[in-house]
Amino acid sequence: MTKQTHAFQAEVKQILHLVTHSLYSNKEIFLRELVSNASDACDKLRFEALDNNALYEDQPNLEVRVLFDAEAKTITIRDNGIGMSAEEAAAHLGTIAKSGTREFMAKLEGDQKKDANLIGQFGVGFYSGFIVADRITVETRRAGAPETEGVRWSSEGTGEYELETITRATRGTDVILHLRDEETEFLSTWKLKSIISKYSDHISLPILMQKEEWDQETSKQVKQDDWETVNKAAALWARSKSDITDTEYQDFYKQISYDQEAPLAYTHNRVEGRSEYTQLLYIPKKAPFDLWNRDKRGGVKLYVKRVFIMDDAEALMPVYLRFVKGVIDSADLPLNVSRELLQESRDVKAIREGSTKRVLGMLESLADSESADDKAKYLAFWTEFGAVLKEGIGEDFANRERLAKLFRFASTQADEGVSFADYVARMKDCQDKIYVIAADSLAAAKASPQLEIFKKKGIEVLLLVDRVDEWMLSHLYEFEGKELQSVAKGAVDLDKLLDDDEKKAAEAVAEGFKPTLDKLKDVLKDRAKDVRVTTRLVDSPACLVVDEGDMSGHLARMLKQAGQSAPKSQPILEVNAEHALVKKLATDDARFDDLANILFDQALLAEGGQLDDPAAYVARVTKLLAA
Repeated sequence: MTKQTHAFQAEVKQILHLVTHSLYSNKEIFLRELVSNASDACDKLRFEALDNNALYEDQPNLEVRVLFDAEAKTITIRDNGIGMSAEEAAAHLGTIAKSGTREFMAKLEGDQKKDANLIGQFGVGFYSGFIVADRITVETRRAGAPETEGVRWSSEGTGEYELETITRATRGTDVILHLRDEETEFLSTWKLKSIISKYSDHISLPILMQKEEWDQETSKQVKQDDWETVNKAAALWARSKSDITDTEYQDFYKQISYDQEAPLAYTHNRVEGRSEYTQLLYIPKKAPFDLWNRDKRGGVKLYVKRVFIMDDAEALMPVYLRFVKGVIDSADLPLNVSRELLQESRDVKAIREGSTKRVLGMLESLADSESADDKAKYLAFWTEFGAVLKEGIGEDFANRERLAKLFRFASTQADEGVSFADYVARMKDCQDKIYVIAADSLAAAKASPQLEIFKKKGIEVLLLVDRVDEWMLSHLYEFEGKELQSVAKGAVDLDKLLDDDEKKAAEAVAEGFKPTLDKLKDVLKDRAKDVRVTTRLVDSPACLVVDEGDMSGHLARMLKQAGQSAPKSQPILEVNAEHALVKKLATDDARFDDLANILFDQALLAEGGQLDDPAAYVARVTKLLAA
């Protein structure tokens, strides 16, 4: 193939423009990305060579070399991994098929500080070379291909790249960065070593650099023919816990997660028994941008006997723990295991169960700790990931009780951090249920009319404001024998909350209100399933509730917002017969229909619903005010 010029994919052009013009912080990240890519290429060769040992050719030892030429102003990252064919070079370096690219560009184009660390999060690490280089040349040959099928790729990071065939004796890839004049600080052994030590120390392959010694005649450091390993070249998780510092654990987390912050917590264990494996699992401090994408693969890397098998092995961790990052290294799985085999393997199921319990144990130790610092950490975790953890109630029956103990809510007594155990400990003697209410927001929940009798009696109600809460309630029915009861569903039994005088007064009011109640039912027969007198209201004239088996208005609205249809059901209107507006109904026959509909519409608005006919409501209220 003679030299050919190709245009970059449109999104690559945008990314290159942003990389070369907008990224100013932490430029050294480019070396981490390119060394990581080189390591991945060696892992891929090792994996493919399981079925074809000839791919190693005459180089059985996999390695990464980093070299520089101060005069030519170049840095080269060289690996003897799988390499690329011409088609693969065009596909991997000229296009982007990764999801999340648009989010990546949106973040870089936003007002926040431009941060090169974003590159790692979105799988566009190769392009980070253009942070410091005005031209990149890639010379590569795929393992097993003839020497004459080498490939040279070259670009100045503008709109085009060149591709040509070359003769290359060795397999693998050289990425050659031609540095800008202002980036020559990277042309030193000390600088490159320090970056490798900071970001790539835990890569299991040796990273080699040429040794240097001081030349008395030239008063300069002179490179030798010998090469030295500049990283520890040992899998961190395979080392003894007593030999690893907290800083090393944190640095390894940052390397595999592309997160600048240290993890919230981590656990490192070797499990022996029916299944033998090592796990090093981390809980991040902050939620990723795509946390709510349930199709996103997990953050756990799978190794078998220290051989890298796959990123994002979702079978090793349940979906509701998709925020967990880390490494699992199995001694039992076959080296040629596939994603399909992972789904069916008994050993994988044992690893998944063990890892799930380990993560939940990590969270329990924070949540149950007497330390104020640990409690603050858990509350920070819950703020970021609590809504996702709730998904486990419907997905992980075996750990349902453990999960329920970890849940935290706002309540009528506290804005955050209330557990079911806290609630049960504060329950009134007359109370046998855990009362909850789901709403669109904390403010809406606090203002709900359904809470009025509970506030009056000093009975705590949990305020559920996450979108997943309604779904959670359909799977979580009780906690330690105490039934969960939504105050917005069914006819809540309030007899135990009222004293004898209050019960008698309520019965008398209901009996006297019966004629008006019958008229209300007739007027609202097309809008309300039923109309009844209630004792749950104190200050409000009316509220809407639904039957126990019906879908709440809150859930129906969420489904509608998501573009889904909700089953048709009518709410029940409960009225406060002692309220002035309700009493007026009994004495105002001329405007009874208008008042009845206003009462219903106000109850609907109070619970966050939308009116079917806002103009009719405005007309009725205007007419009433003008009278």
